[in-house]
Amino acid sequence: MTPAPHRSHTDDLLSFIAASPSPYHVVASAAQRLEKAGFRELRGTDDWTGATGGCFVTRAGALIAWYVPEGAPTHTPFRIVGTHTDSPNLRIKPSPDTGTAGWRQIGVEIYGGVPLNTWLDRDLGISGRLALRGPDGTPRNRLVQIDEPLLRVPQLAIHLDRTVNEGVALDRQRHIAPIWALGDPQEGALLRRVAAAAEEDPADVLGWDLMLHDIQPPGYLGVDREFVVSSRLDNQISVHAGVTALVEAATGVEEPRYIPVLAAFDHEEVGSGSETGAQSPLLERVLSRSVSARGGSGEDWSRALSGAFCVSADMAHAVHPNYAERHDPDHRPLPNGGPTVKVNVNQRYATDSTGIAVFTAACERAGAPWQPFVSNNAMPCGTSIGPLTAARLGVTTVDVGVPGLSMHSARELCGADDPAYLAAILGAIMAG
Repeated sequence: MTPAPHRSHTDDLLSFIAASPSPYHVVASAAQRLEKAGFRELRGTDDWTGATGGCFVTRAGALIAWYVPEGAPTHTPFRIVGTHTDSPNLRIKPSPDTGTAGWRQIGVEIYGGVPLNTWLDRDLGISGRLALRGPDGTPRNRLVQIDEPLLRVPQLAIHLDRTVNEGVALDRQRHIAPIWALGDPQEGALLRRVAAAAEEDPADVLGWDLMLHDIQPPGYLGVDREFVVSSRLDNQISVHAGVTALVEAATGVEEPRYIPVLAAFDHEEVGSGSETGAQSPLLERVLSRSVSARGGSGEDWSRALSGAFCVSADMAHAVHPNYAERHDPDHRPLPNGGPTVKVNVNQRYATDSTGIAVFTAACERAGAPWQPFVSNNAMPCGTSIGPLTAARLGVTTVDVGVPGLSMHSARELCGADDPAYLAAILGAIMAG
């Protein structure tokens, strides 16, 4: 693989991220690319009988997509890539209008593991979805994305807090209400601004799932532009790579050895415990239904699952040059060294030797490097959707991810070559 394909893939990734400030936008961006590649959306209330080719299902911030080659037996095993669409951020409360001391502010909640200092003094926009009154009384949804510097969480000047560089913790409840105007709080002001951006009547807004995002666009960093810096690299790198790999697998299948699947879940950053999270039966129900819709029996479903393999793709930690002691001394991944295979014997990651063997064989076929990752024994590691998927479906699963710095920050960093490496490896796994 030459540098040119790497940069082309990463350029496309940056466009994907810029268009996807919320999980709902991630799903819309992925669906748009799948439809362009000939996939069709199936709804839960549709008749799926005989559905082959490229199909996908969306539910709020989650997407399940798969490709069934013509003539594939109903017991054909699945090759699943699991990812997540959400990222830690600040989410707007149901009654957001607030303020003090002559400033108009909005109330927000902290979503996921947010390093709050990274959200200070940044120009913030608003994105998410509105739930609107439909013409027949049924609610309809409308995406909204305001890439304007509407809000800011101002940091206290050092003259008023000389201890700011001594690691004093922020008061999580009192000091994160962003400012956005002067004057007393005006009830409904934020709603009117967001509804106007969506070209909707505020009276039709019945609810919302809105969040803040850093409006600084993604880009390259470094003397040779060897790094990518952006919001939401965790985990849009993996979603984008999964979509790319699935489309390529669908166009390059000659013999139907496997059915490639992309599962992009929501709410991973808060435990995956929702109807669209990895703990839900969403993936299981969709795949089971896809088998029965093609005339498969319960035995065919069991056979397809028994031969299945899953790659859980989520960001990983590169060794930090200023805190090298926080990492395992013998496992220190670096950017542009390829994706990591994440191992934890306490099953915070689902990787075992069989999964490593399948993954490394795919790396060889793709001509892509890889790196091992193990957390320092003194530092409890995070987890991912891998263990949840392995436990729910009972399939062999390997946890992998592009190594980066500043994970969960408002602006993360990774190597510019690694996203293309990941997409190539996932493509090799999906194709078998």
